[in-house]
Amino acid sequence: MRLGLLTGGGDCPGLNAAIRAVVCRAAERKITICGILEGWKGLLTSSFRPLAIDSISGILPLGGTILGTSRTNPLKSSAMRRKVIRNFKKTSLDGILAIGGEGTMRIAYSFQKAGVPIIGIPKTIDNDLWGTDVTIGFNTAVQIVTDAIDRLRTTAESHHRVMIVEVMGRHTGWIAVSSGIAGGAEAILIPESPFPLSRLIDLLQKRKERGKNFSIVVVSEDARLVIGKKGKIQTPVKHDEYGDIKLGGIGQLIARELRKKSSFEVRVTELGHLQRGGTPTAFDRILATRLGVEAVDLAAKKKFGRMVGLQGNKIISTPLTQIVPRLKKVDRSLYRLSETFFG
Repeated sequence: MRLGLLTGGGDCPGLNAAIRAVVCRAAERKITICGILEGWKGLLTSSFRPLAIDSISGILPLGGTILGTSRTNPLKSSAMRRKVIRNFKKTSLDGILAIGGEGTMRIAYSFQKAGVPIIGIPKTIDNDLWGTDVTIGFNTAVQIVTDAIDRLRTTAESHHRVMIVEVMGRHTGWIAVSSGIAGGAEAILIPESPFPLSRLIDLLQKRKERGKNFSIVVVSEDARLVIGKKGKIQTPVKHDEYGDIKLGGIGQLIARELRKKSSFEVRVTELGHLQRGGTPTAFDRILATRLGVEAVDLAAKKKFGRMVGLQGNKIISTPLTQIVPRLKKVDRSLYRLSETFFG
């Protein structure tokens, strides 16, 4: 058997651990792994790299991906679709293992329907993929943000400021709510629960009346702030060069409203790509390893059209047909838990 392996979409810690797991398990099963460079783009440009045991030495703790990645979407034209299928056949692959997030799984599902055997391995710091409790990279991102909150708290307290920490997450608030709970945030704003400005000011004011002259507010990049009868404000919709929605800037918008409606001294920190970088946590290394091994085992049984995932403490697989149509939103009970500590 000969399998292609790619990493698509945004990078995150744990990708190399998954690559290592795939190559090691494949070697054990006498399966050849062909690395596809720069995600789906590699199948358009026929950019490949053989992967064997020697090529994955020392990559377990490394962030990023030795295969490179891109946000290239081959579904944008019928010509691109045909070229991917043609190059897949020309390379004599029996299937593809696609490590990626929501976009990668959507592309994988489309090609699976077109006759390209694919197995998905879930990675995204956003943790928004259905079919797995946790995605590769999420745990590390939460730890990075929690560390940042801990550091910002000391400067917020020293200067008596409200610190707004804007984090990634796309259209879900998993990073915000998880790091906010871990870091003891005084308020957490996520896309799933629009937050009234009046409530935010009230929380901060009551905290000040108790002698707490500083606060940490964690804001997910697609959060909504409700302002009176004017409705919601959110990050202005922009698009990157690939046509994908580009988020960011809601922290500054919230700071502007707080300055207009209150006397708080406000500062904003946008953590941005720091959340994607660096060495993965032990949890992410283990998760990536387990998912990579299970993906190879599924391929060996020719059980394509599925995505591996973690449910409880078990590695399972779910049909891509169930993964693609929906995002995994923040559980309401988890957000209610975080609200216990607001203010």
